[in-house]
Amino acid sequence: MDQNQNWDRQALEHLLLENLKESRKARRWKAILRLLTLVLLVGLIYQVFDLRIPGSGSVSGRHTALVSIEGEIAANSVANASDLNAALDAAFENKDAVGIILRINSPGGSPVQAGMINDEIRRLRTLYPDKPLNVVVEDVCASGGYYIAVAGDKILVDKASLVGSIGVIMGGFGFTGLMDKLGISRRLLTAGSNKGMLDPFSKENPQQMKMVQEMLDEIHQQFIAIVKQGRGNRLKDNPEIFSGRVWNGQQAVDLGLADGFGTVENVARDVYKAPDIIDYTLKENFAERVAKRFGAEMGAAAGKAMMRSSEMR
Repeated sequence: MDQNQNWDRQALEHLLLENLKESRKARRWKAILRLLTLVLLVGLIYQVFDLRIPGSGSVSGRHTALVSIEGEIAANSVANASDLNAALDAAFENKDAVGIILRINSPGGSPVQAGMINDEIRRLRTLYPDKPLNVVVEDVCASGGYYIAVAGDKILVDKASLVGSIGVIMGGFGFTGLMDKLGISRRLLTAGSNKGMLDPFSKENPQQMKMVQEMLDEIHQQFIAIVKQGRGNRLKDNPEIFSGRVWNGQQAVDLGLADGFGTVENVARDVYKAPDIIDYTLKENFAERVAKRFGAEMGAAAGKAMMRSSEMR
């Protein structure tokens, strides 16, 4: 009887001990899960509200400021004048930034947005004459990208970079021949003789085509003037420079479109003597990406709803 009691007592103690161990493990896992949830929540808030400010980072004190232009230059893109000018302002205003590197990897875009950025760079260089701004070209710096680049002190490239495209383009399609074959006629009503200019479903109007060409030529001359203002006597006397052609990096240096070869790290380390780099570029946060996606989907849904509504009438 005593042996049975001892065995029952030992079994009960073992059971209680195992239960205690399991409880401790459960509490530990619960604490770990809570910690992971907190970390994920903080990360999500960081992404959604973008708590970073231009120039914030792990490096403090004397540094090189970096601003990047990536992709198409347009009002509704990441490379827009409002965000880029804000980043440039912050870089110039920071006393610890000994120099600015404008990294460009863009095929161009809006001449208006490019012009706004060019104007702001020239204003800031006048306001802070002792703070240099060098442009570093990566894969491509063409059209509107080069329009911006000429505002810098120097333009540095890679031998294989694509540089230039100093020209203006406007394109479209004409469907009148196909419409004639299919027996389709265009019914276009306008108030104003030039309101339907460049309509792809109407025949070309020689007078309107002349007007468009004159407008393009004028914008081209504005582009040429900006390039000459920025590059000065560094440009070689070659009419092909302004033909809209794209040049590789070596050719760009030979023609005076660029000053030499270099990278972001090279300029920071060897030119500014400030190898610590802080990126001032404003990044599109998670909330903005969601808002844009949501807005696009809502717009598409609204368009479909309007089409269905018109079909039902």
